[in-house]
Amino acid sequence: MKRRRTALLSLTALLAAALTALPSAPAGAEEVEQVRNGSFDTTTDPWWTTSNVTAGLSDGRLCADVPGGTANRWDAAVGQNDITLVKGESYRFSFSATGTPAGHVVRAIVGLSVSPYDTYHEVTPQLSVSGDTYSYTFTSPVDTAQGQVGFQLGGSADAWRFCMDDVSLLGGVTPEPYEPDTGPRVRVNQVGYLPAGPKNATLVTDATAKLPWQLKNSAGTVVARGTTLPRGVDASSGQNVHSIDFGAFRTKGAGFTLVADGETSRPFAIGTSAYERLRLDSAKYYYTQRSGLAIRDDLRPGYGRPAGHVGVAPNKGDTSVPCQPGVCDYTLDVSGGWYDAGDHGKYVVNGGISTWELLSTYERARHARTGQADKLKDGTLAIPESGNKVPDILDEARWELEFLLKMQVPDGKPLAGMAHHKMHDEQWTGLPLMPHDDPQKRELHPPSTAATLNLAATAAQAARMYRSYDKAFADKALAAARKAWAAALAHPDRLASESDGIGGGAYADSDVTDDFYWAAAELYLSTGEKRFEEYVLKSPVHTADLFKPLGFDWARTGAAGRLDLATVPSRLPGRDAVRQSVVRGADRYLATLRAHPYGMPYAPDGNTYDWGSSHQVLNNAVVLATAYDITGASKYRDGALQSMDYILGRNALNISYVTGYGEVSAQNQHSRWYARQLDPSQPGPPKGTLAGGPNSSIQDPYAQSKLQGCVGQFCYIDDIQSWSTNEHTINWNAALTRMASFVADQG
Repeated sequence: MKRRRTALLSLTALLAAALTALPSAPAGAEEVEQVRNGSFDTTTDPWWTTSNVTAGLSDGRLCADVPGGTANRWDAAVGQNDITLVKGESYRFSFSATGTPAGHVVRAIVGLSVSPYDTYHEVTPQLSVSGDTYSYTFTSPVDTAQGQVGFQLGGSADAWRFCMDDVSLLGGVTPEPYEPDTGPRVRVNQVGYLPAGPKNATLVTDATAKLPWQLKNSAGTVVARGTTLPRGVDASSGQNVHSIDFGAFRTKGAGFTLVADGETSRPFAIGTSAYERLRLDSAKYYYTQRSGLAIRDDLRPGYGRPAGHVGVAPNKGDTSVPCQPGVCDYTLDVSGGWYDAGDHGKYVVNGGISTWELLSTYERARHARTGQADKLKDGTLAIPESGNKVPDILDEARWELEFLLKMQVPDGKPLAGMAHHKMHDEQWTGLPLMPHDDPQKRELHPPSTAATLNLAATAAQAARMYRSYDKAFADKALAAARKAWAAALAHPDRLASESDGIGGGAYADSDVTDDFYWAAAELYLSTGEKRFEEYVLKSPVHTADLFKPLGFDWARTGAAGRLDLATVPSRLPGRDAVRQSVVRGADRYLATLRAHPYGMPYAPDGNTYDWGSSHQVLNNAVVLATAYDITGASKYRDGALQSMDYILGRNALNISYVTGYGEVSAQNQHSRWYARQLDPSQPGPPKGTLAGGPNSSIQDPYAQSKLQGCVGQFCYIDDIQSWSTNEHTINWNAALTRMASFVADQG
């Protein structure tokens, strides 16, 4: 998802107890204090509190009585505004604090006091009665005289007492450069390698000559040895690296390590069981993303929660949602579906590509020579529908499909048959915030051609996928797809606004030629009708080069149509040429992988890693996997398998981007309800959750404060505040589900 602001303290209307502000201290001099009266010797001025907090002096400290029964951190707070911050300046944020009773968490932040309330630094210490002193450094990404130091204290069922002293924001301090802990210099797939698959690793070293390596089993016995291949400086990381190939070793086991240049890798397995688990965990992710349904703790221990957005206070949706002012005169029941990412929004364009990739995972399992559809059968995902004799992955995809169908403009209304582009909160909300606690007004946004074609494509695909399980639903989906197609033809240029990004992502798409092609392809494959065949064959997308370095995603959907035309049985004229175009694309990705010292099919122009680069690696691997399904040539299978190494630990940061997989994995993806980093009472992301990964543009303030000047693979930080490098989304996990299923099928 390309967007996201998180609310800092949207408290302007709540500052009933605010006191007179003093002039801000000048910035730019060495070691300049920005906080006024952080020692509370004689007064609490100019600190403010929200109206529900009573504060005063106690033994030279500011002490605040915090009420119980608040839902969100920002419902009760103490703060100071008019803080001056200078872009590029380093600051030390420090304070001492106590909490009675012990165990309460405070969210201490430095950020913007006015809309959009950006956060530039935040910490969430758990306080004790005896107190402690906290100190942190960060670099401001902006110039502002409207900064804020705040302490968010809400979210507790019971009342408690918060005291603080020696609050300081000292400018001009020596910056503490962020140095990621990358662990051992031997980088491996920390999850494992298939016995009959490629096995490669990367060694980071200053050496320019070949070096010996050893493979050791769990007992420390050397079971294979060889020499490294020097590769020079890797442009994607700036590191001097060597490659290690130990593919000749095929014995199964756990606890293997590679030793080279005095370093021992993190442990890994040789086997298939981990990928069988990942196939399921990556798909199980979607159940806890569901909107409009209480999540059962017996199905996902630790993740149980009330239903979100079912018209129960404080929610203001989603059973009767109005449009933005001036957009329409009706309301729609758009409950259900998946929350898109770390927010509570629901978007047709991203829901479409996500649903397609889940359905395609099962469609491949049915048609491909190595496909194992029984591995995704009824009962495999532990969801409420398990036991209904429908494959669980189809049940899960249907939860989103039903939402997509609800987003269609009703008959008799202007633009009937089109799909609303998205629906979400009127304003951005902060973290953490459980779905059932979201108090924001919900709104439908204008219909768009892109959303309408996403609906047409996925509903058409659903028609063939569900026909043998629920003919009535298949017929309903096909009728909706036809209606959407006709509406898109009638309104081919209704584009979502790039500026419509308040409260949710814009998901703007200025070129829908690819969406028309994708929708026509799916309608043809499900109906065989001549008009859709002719549209496909006449489309300029049909013969275009679709397999570029960045790969396909929600904004580049032509490849979705191309891949399905190449693999789903049909009588399309020239189908062999379609299949060969996929193979040619795979050849380019294979060449990229072989040239890359980290062995991945992703080398973006200018070494500029894109938002969600992890899923782009995976979608490029999908093309390799599809070429294998088409040709049976092992080089494509091996390339697809090797692509997973990067995702699971063979990378410059030595981290698995999949939560719960590998000795060191992403744990703090940006989320309002997997927010354990901010609130220890909440869970972290579930096992099998993919992190977005390196993003050279580092759009969020936290990443900007840590990663300025980062090179390629190093433009990532595992922190919940980094929404531009470390979010999770339904379309990214769909790519992981598809590739995990493919790899498991090769075992």
